[in-house]
Amino acid sequence: MTLPAPPQTLRIGSDLPVRRLGYGTAQLTGPGYWGPRGSGAEATALLRRAVELGVTLVDTADNYGPDVAEERVAAALHPYADGLVIATKGGVVRDSAEAWHIDGHPERLRAMCEASLRRLRLERIDLYQLHRIDPGVPVAEQLGALGELRAAGKIRHVGLDSVTAEQLRAALDLDLVPIVSVQNRYNLLDRASEPLLKLCEAHGIAFLPWFPLGNGGLTEDPVCAAVAAAHGATPAQIALAWLLHHSPVLCPTPGTGTLAHLEENLGAAQVRLTAQELARLDALTPRPSAPPA
Repeated sequence: MTLPAPPQTLRIGSDLPVRRLGYGTAQLTGPGYWGPRGSGAEATALLRRAVELGVTLVDTADNYGPDVAEERVAAALHPYADGLVIATKGGVVRDSAEAWHIDGHPERLRAMCEASLRRLRLERIDLYQLHRIDPGVPVAEQLGALGELRAAGKIRHVGLDSVTAEQLRAALDLDLVPIVSVQNRYNLLDRASEPLLKLCEAHGIAFLPWFPLGNGGLTEDPVCAAVAAAHGATPAQIALAWLLHHSPVLCPTPGTGTLAHLEENLGAAQVRLTAQELARLDALTPRPSAPPA
């Protein structure tokens, strides 16, 4: 039995509807997310094609490059179309191609946000995500700084990246600023963040999984390949379709540096899995039990 079509959109916060397949910009940069990848013209063509194909969420970060990805987003897409959500991140500083460090001091977060605003040519960032929680700075100070930026009109919504369910619950309990999204590694073969996903579902928080294709590893899974063959699809499309079917709060933003892979990834929205196929895919990885919400 073919399952009902999964929802095609979700809301970030209460006021930002986005298509559930976005575009992540890390692949616009070189190996290790350092320096540019390809030419600016190639990046522009890729970003504009993503929007032409219906992408309404572009996810980037200040340390992709660093600076490169944000600058390429602005060069390709500014002035931004109505309804196009630009999300970025701050809190991680790149020292070199191999080295980086976390910095969640309030003054640094404010400076990073201001720099992103300039590079993206925005007056307000729709979704600003704390790229990592700094263990050396009280969480209340980090979230408080983001709350102040929100109150000042610099950012619209706040998200977190690479957190545990316990950290998200603690942030919600602090109630310093609404948390509308999280980003964690999550895919068909890596479901360690399942408890976090369940907590997001309970609170209506969007979950933007990074490495939704397992950094390419999922494309070689034999079960994915068998299901893909039945649909005339690719294993990557099946892995993305599984995410869309698995939870309505999941919003993958797969990145790529090629037009062919972009079109392949976005084509996953058309795949309709059967209940039997979904059960086969679900069985690939045991899911951790979720704590109470």
